[in-house]
Amino acid sequence: MEQKIEEVVAPLKEKIKDLEKSFSQKYPPVKFLSEKDRKRILICGGAGFVGSHLTDKLMMDGHEVTVVDNFFTGRKRNVEHWIGHENFELINHDVVEPLYIEVDQIYHLASPASPPNYMYNPIKTLKTNTIGTLNMLGLAKRVGARLLLASTSEVYGDPEVHPQNEDYWGHVNPIGPRACYDEGKRVAETMCYAYMKQEGVEVRVARIFNTFGPRMHMNDGRVVSNFVLQALQGEPLTVYGSGSQTRAFQYVSDLLNGLVCLMNSNVSSPVNLGNPDEHTILEFAKLIKKLVGSKSEIQFLSEAQDDPQKRKPDIKKAKSLLGWEPVVPLEEGLNNTIDYFRKELEYQANNQYIPKPKPARIKKGRSRLN
Repeated sequence: MEQKIEEVVAPLKEKIKDLEKSFSQKYPPVKFLSEKDRKRILICGGAGFVGSHLTDKLMMDGHEVTVVDNFFTGRKRNVEHWIGHENFELINHDVVEPLYIEVDQIYHLASPASPPNYMYNPIKTLKTNTIGTLNMLGLAKRVGARLLLASTSEVYGDPEVHPQNEDYWGHVNPIGPRACYDEGKRVAETMCYAYMKQEGVEVRVARIFNTFGPRMHMNDGRVVSNFVLQALQGEPLTVYGSGSQTRAFQYVSDLLNGLVCLMNSNVSSPVNLGNPDEHTILEFAKLIKKLVGSKSEIQFLSEAQDDPQKRKPDIKKAKSLLGWEPVVPLEEGLNNTIDYFRKELEYQANNQYIPKPKPARIKKGRSRLN
């Protein structure tokens, strides 16, 4: 009898503990804004890498933030420190389904953004970037909200112009392994401007270049997470091709400032947001190896299909119209990211579950340089 009572009482005790935790929750400091200045902001994909940092920034700035995420790549851990706050709401929802909510601004960041994720499920990637964008534009039209689309430098493909400015139309393989993401974003941009011209919806388009920082998924297959994880675990740093391919990496806090500046500006045409400080992949591997203090070797593997050879943003437009440019030095950002990865590895070692994205099914198209 006592055992049966204990079986019934045990779950209730756990619920009481959860309630006590929620009532004693300490939140990061939040600025007070008047009703006139406080905005109701929707962040699609707000539990992901960039989205969760944007959630932090807008919450601390004093706005009311609603995060919508289907947790395909996002994690509740990224935003759990806001759960229970009066200005915060978290909704488990997929943007391919309509959403009915009253908001003033929409940051549409929802989409798989790393090659293993979007190549594992190309149809889902296309749906999110087309149907999902269509739904968010429909919401913006209904409630009179302004929408910012998180587009990508991938719309430029493997560029024949260097650096890339916003007037460049791109050089994209429409049927390659990366096409679901590249073309999905290109269509999303087209839909934004169609809604702007036909329906009068206010849109902003950010073409985001390579971004890194804490809360990147350790196994997302991007060059930063790959190199840092391999260096910390003493494994060979895998470089695809000769390593002469170039990338320009921006720290996540710089990107956030650019997104908020763009959203609150009068600039409706596409704007590049990235760091023009260009490095080869091999240089980058050596730098991470040095910062980690790793004895890992550098291993060269066959080059990935459709991998851009050069990628560097022209940010003259962002500088002149937004007054924005990146300020965080590369090594400072990398040290922050390395510290985060160390903590994540400790978390994993303590038998806590960290979900890993499933491997891409298209082997030839696998890329690690995005």
